[in-house]
Amino acid sequence: MESITKNRQSHDVLRAMISRAYGPERVPDGDDWVSELGHGWFNVAYRIRLRDGAEVVLKIAPPPDVEVMTYEHGAMGIELASLRLVTERTSVPVPHVDYADQSHELCDADYFFMPYIDADNFGIVQESLPAAERDAYNEALGAANRELNSIRGAGFGPLAGPADPSWRACFTRMIGDVLADGERRAVDLGHGYQEIRQLIAAHQDCLDEVTEPRFVEWDLWDSNVMIRDGKIVAIIDHERAFYGDPLMEAGFTAIDLPAFGNPTAFLRGYGRAALTIAERRRRRLYTLYLILIMIIETDYRGHTDTKQYDWARERLREILALFGQEAG
Repeated sequence: MESITKNRQSHDVLRAMISRAYGPERVPDGDDWVSELGHGWFNVAYRIRLRDGAEVVLKIAPPPDVEVMTYEHGAMGIELASLRLVTERTSVPVPHVDYADQSHELCDADYFFMPYIDADNFGIVQESLPAAERDAYNEALGAANRELNSIRGAGFGPLAGPADPSWRACFTRMIGDVLADGERRAVDLGHGYQEIRQLIAAHQDCLDEVTEPRFVEWDLWDSNVMIRDGKIVAIIDHERAFYGDPLMEAGFTAIDLPAFGNPTAFLRGYGRAALTIAERRRRRLYTLYLILIMIIETDYRGHTDTKQYDWARERLREILALFGQEAG
């Protein structure tokens, strides 16, 4: 996916990064040692073969002169913190960080190296899998997501703080930031910003049920799941994690909108019972948050076609209809 947030670097800079991370004796030569991994939407990622044949991945944060959405500030630092937490407190498989550099001495942004994971991307191959195998992976994903949510935080909000006093305060700040991002760029939602703010205010009381901050991966879509031989071998891309309500996880989104797939196997693996009325209200607020991001980020990413924008605008109409709003 093309995006102006992708901070591509010259081969000379990449070699300098490799030398710092792995030593000069492992710096590759020739012309065929690097290729860009094109599936990401935010950071640039390179697959690199070192001189000794080992394969690694380099992720580089966006350049500082490209404006990103408010919730994306410091995203790579969030990912590094998430990887430490998940490794220390769960058995969920995540990449090992070989080397991270936040000095901006070789590059104008944060970057880190990790081993290349020789596995299939579940999001890419799932349609080619038998239905039973696909369900088994989704069930395993639900179980892994539940384990991630077992990590408790000291307060709601960013992993490194500051904490919000309640989940209601935290989430209303988060969704408020997204709306402010959209207004700043005059992104057309097809609905008024004030109308959406009023809807949020009318339903935010249901957020008060959430009293314990939990680690929320939030971006755990099938495209961030690496699989091999019937098992999940790695969960990748952790830069959007925070402490909040586990019901906000991506796997629950299809409860609201069928365009996001069938959640049955994920829910079975997670062990999630049917949602209460208050939980359904919360879940719709979380889907609204996601859809607003999907619309507004197309402007910040500099998308050259309207495919995602048009798709997300239709989903916004659907989720507003679930709230009983006039759609159109």
